Amino acid sequence: MSDQRRRGDTIAVDLAAPAAWRALPEARVVARRAARAALAADAPAGPVELAIRLADDGEVRTLNRDWRGQDKATNVLSFPAGDDVVAATAQARALLLGDVVVAATTLLAEAEAAGKTPGDHLAHLVVHGTLHLLGHDHERADDATRMEGLERTILAGIGIADPYDDAGAREVA
Repeated sequence: MSDQRRRGDTIAVDLAAPAAWRALPEARVVARRAARAALAADAPAGPVELAIRLADDGEVRTLNRDWRGQDKATNVLSFPAGDDVVAATAQARALLLGDVVVAATTLLAEAEAAGKTPGDHLAHLVVHGTLHLLGHDHERADDATRMEGLERTILAGIGIADPYDDAGAREVA
């Protein structure tokens, strides 16, 4: 269902820190599949583009400090393209959504602590980040409930168990 390809979508996956991702050699495939599933469930009509950067914790810490004012690593960051880029790409072939950046060491530690496979946790973080690019948020309780429900549905569609099944899994940025 949600793993279907949408015609014209472009999902670029950049393995920026190969050594950090050595424990998950299928990371690019997992990330692309998760993003496709999120887009199939909730993207606007027409083709879209997004980039996923598989980074190390140092890079993510720097981005988190510079863009969010939090000098610490986090598991996933999303950078929506913004209204200027959306307007500029409206006439182009595809709508540019933005970037999702995932931190390897944080992801691996969280997966181990929660008893989840690194691949399943990566899929969850990519779905979560992609939903942010699509305008979803979890600042308010009702928004969080809606977003978590959508994540559960998307992940179930690609064979991944409910990531919120235990209290420790609520650490998604």
